[in-house]
Amino acid sequence: MITLIIIAITSIVSFMAFNNARLMNDLILWPPAITRSREYHRLVTYGVVHADFGHLLFNMITLYFFGRSMEGFFTASLGMLGFALFYILALVVSILPTYLSNKNNPNYRSLGASGAVSAVLFSYILLAPWSRIIVFVIPLPAIVYALLYVGYSIYMDRRGQGNVNHSAHLWGAAFGVAFTVVVRPEVISHFLAALSQPRF
Repeated sequence: MITLIIIAITSIVSFMAFNNARLMNDLILWPPAITRSREYHRLVTYGVVHADFGHLLFNMITLYFFGRSMEGFFTASLGMLGFALFYILALVVSILPTYLSNKNNPNYRSLGASGAVSAVLFSYILLAPWSRIIVFVIPLPAIVYALLYVGYSIYMDRRGQGNVNHSAHLWGAAFGVAFTVVVRPEVISHFLAALSQPRF
């Protein structure tokens, strides 16, 4: 239920912001607004607005398929709002390095739920490394996808080109793994045992 609520809120706000520049500007991550005006809400609200429909659709489909599994995991471990806590913290942690490196840059803006969605996805991969993930109609073992995803994100982040915040993807993925291990340390032994029994 929490996953569906997050998807609904994100989709509704994103659609509203597509045609409302003022709303978009009030929610997007714009570092000077945090540094100078202490608008700390932007460290979360940037994740409920998206650049376009394709950006929103990709994030929400990924969240739908993997969020439901992880919602059950975090609900069992932390209670009814466990997944909401995980998701909100993922939004904040995934964007903090970007904010800190651009806190005085008036030309920088960032938006989208990709960092938090990466956290959900990598948390799931930790639990089911050999499950199949469909990437542009190509089925891949989750662990293989994770390695390709991290490698690509590191490469693109170092190039520093384009409008995609690859740093947020990497920090989101790292947070997803770290938070899951902190909540349930036995996940590490489960993951290692699963890796030793590959299935395709």
